[in-house]
Amino acid sequence: MRTMKFTLAVLVAVATVAGLPAAAKDEYQVGERLGKSAAGKTGDFREISWDDLIPADWNPEKFFAGLKIEDLKDSDPRTLEVMQKIRDEWDRAPLVTRFNGQQVRIPGFIVPLETDGKRIREFLLVPYFGACVHVPPPPANQLIHVMPDKPVDARLEMAPVWVNGVLNVARFESDMGNAGYQMRGIRVEEYKEAMPK
Repeated sequence: MRTMKFTLAVLVAVATVAGLPAAAKDEYQVGERLGKSAAGKTGDFREISWDDLIPADWNPEKFFAGLKIEDLKDSDPRTLEVMQKIRDEWDRAPLVTRFNGQQVRIPGFIVPLETDGKRIREFLLVPYFGACVHVPPPPANQLIHVMPDKPVDARLEMAPVWVNGVLNVARFESDMGNAGYQMRGIRVEEYKEAMPK
């Protein structure tokens, strides 16, 4: 599995879970990812993973090569310089085009962009708990800007969901993070992991 474990560990090391909903704190840890279902395909929707959205030849960990993170202090100007360089590279992370225009299904967590407190009309789907809120946003190829057909209940903020919809390669900038993909959310449903048979 191609994940950014080292990168995530670095970012999570400085994260805090203060202010998270109590239920979310009990169920998920910052940085925790969701598992795949056993279905593979549900109706017209092909299940994909977050790793499928990362080009095979892209290595985000190369930005940490030779860097002794334990030697950097928060007040060190080099720390800010390194973090900005990483952020710039991640915001222009390469994308995978093979799913463009396809109906897909992917699990993730909701980070609201447009909400009235009762309904979420637009959100970022992120691959791990706490992304964009309690740790810096992941690379653009690990963020999906979702516009659901029907508003989503605000109780699903930072909750795990399955999003079934049409995925497109299209960059989107927001204060919470810069997404490399957009998705028309045909169906957004609470996440339930498939039980082994």
